[in-house]
Amino acid sequence: MGSSGGLTPDNIGVEYAGVVFGIAESPREKGTIWVGTNDGQVQLTRDNGATWTNLTKNLPNLPAWGSVRSIAASRYDAGTAYLTVDFHQVNNRDPFIYRTTDYGKTWKSITAGIPRSMLSYARIIIEDPKRRGMLYVGTENGIYVSFNDGELWQPLQNDLPHAPLSGIVVQEHFDDLVISTYGRGFWILDDLSALRAMTPEVIARPVTLFTPRAAYRFRPITAPSTTYDDPTTGENPRYGASINYFLKAPVAGGVKVTIADAQGTVVRTLTGTNSAGINRIHWDLRHEPSTEVLLHTSPMFAEHIIPAPEGRVAPGTGRLSILAPPGTYTVTLAAGGTEQRQSLEVRKDPNSGGTLDEINRQVRALVAIRRDLNDGAEAVHRMEAVRVQVQAIARVVDDPEVKRAAEALLTQFSDLEMNLVDLRLTGGGQDGVRFGSKLLAKLNYLANGIGSSDFQPTNQHGEVQVLLNGELKEHLARLDTLVTRDLTAFNELLRARNVPNVVIRPRGPISD
Repeated sequence: MGSSGGLTPDNIGVEYAGVVFGIAESPREKGTIWVGTNDGQVQLTRDNGATWTNLTKNLPNLPAWGSVRSIAASRYDAGTAYLTVDFHQVNNRDPFIYRTTDYGKTWKSITAGIPRSMLSYARIIIEDPKRRGMLYVGTENGIYVSFNDGELWQPLQNDLPHAPLSGIVVQEHFDDLVISTYGRGFWILDDLSALRAMTPEVIARPVTLFTPRAAYRFRPITAPSTTYDDPTTGENPRYGASINYFLKAPVAGGVKVTIADAQGTVVRTLTGTNSAGINRIHWDLRHEPSTEVLLHTSPMFAEHIIPAPEGRVAPGTGRLSILAPPGTYTVTLAAGGTEQRQSLEVRKDPNSGGTLDEINRQVRALVAIRRDLNDGAEAVHRMEAVRVQVQAIARVVDDPEVKRAAEALLTQFSDLEMNLVDLRLTGGGQDGVRFGSKLLAKLNYLANGIGSSDFQPTNQHGEVQVLLNGELKEHLARLDTLVTRDLTAFNELLRARNVPNVVIRPRGPISD
């Protein structure tokens, strides 16, 4: 080390030889410590530092003056260790990675699969904590993985920028691969379970569904008061459960994934990706959403708004998607003419004050509301079908009696439909705040209130739910009467005048 009165004012000394850059204590054997220095020396003690053995001469084809930046002592075998040596400061850019299985008496170079370039020198190596022989190495321009103890490396880059890797850690509780890079921050590869499960047997099979890791059912909390343009803000992982599967090749007919609860009821169906290799899709822990309410008529007083062929979403309505309660679910993968199943545990948020019983009571209430929303959406769709056809008839027929009957029928159906959705809303501007909410909007509002926390519905929630359910049943009964009496009479009039009849889809069964 220099001093202020010496040849150099530098008192750090990392530019000079003899600085320990890499150090690793054996997790298998007390007192066994491996070290490496920035002048290419590798040393080992097996008596807690009382004596040291210089292993440098045992590393084959090792040039002079390298920096032994990283050493990984194996957790599976006390005599096994891995290290990287960096020579870029002496303009050697090749990767130097070594493995020993006999306490450093002999070493083997393990660099196959890493392409040589100006940025291929190795900086760090670690061992996977759960699969023996699985290693990760970081170079100046990327990350590589080996499944066979370093005999062959494969790129693990994905969407990671080609930046220098300075650190690699496996977060063992969640099996996430966490890396630090020079100049590009921290990066996390979430859920290593599928990668760790890749074996020759899996690769030989056409389809494999991997065991999913447990998913936590938590709710977002109010964000802290920070600036929205904070450059240090990271990206959270996808919410819910990651479902991983391997395809040897894309399969005919696509990939379907279903989620069933403990009673065997399918709560969600997902379309999977269909690419060769490991595929990952996410279930957001929510049930299938309620039916989308689509209108095929223009808003009242806004005839210039023409619905698309598939319809327009009714303003003021939403889709209820229930957050699944904690429990055990079954994931079924249908691909390539086969089905495979795995269990998935959905865990309760450990910070939630609600009990499992309260959450289940909440879910039961929300399921009932979703049934009402679906029944209401079906009723709207049936009334829309009638209104579209009757409006067309009223425009094209010349018979005055038919025109009068059509206008009267349109008024009846519009008045009834207005109880469920507001036909005046355009979805633009602030017209949504000018009028009171209709029934389907009220049901959605009630569902949002009940489902906003992990507690059971209040007594007031229950009372309002009963009232709204009663109103819906009244409107559905009125619709039945309109269809069986008034629409039937109108169709009889059309038949008498040789005009095509109005067709309406039969109503589905009423939910309890």
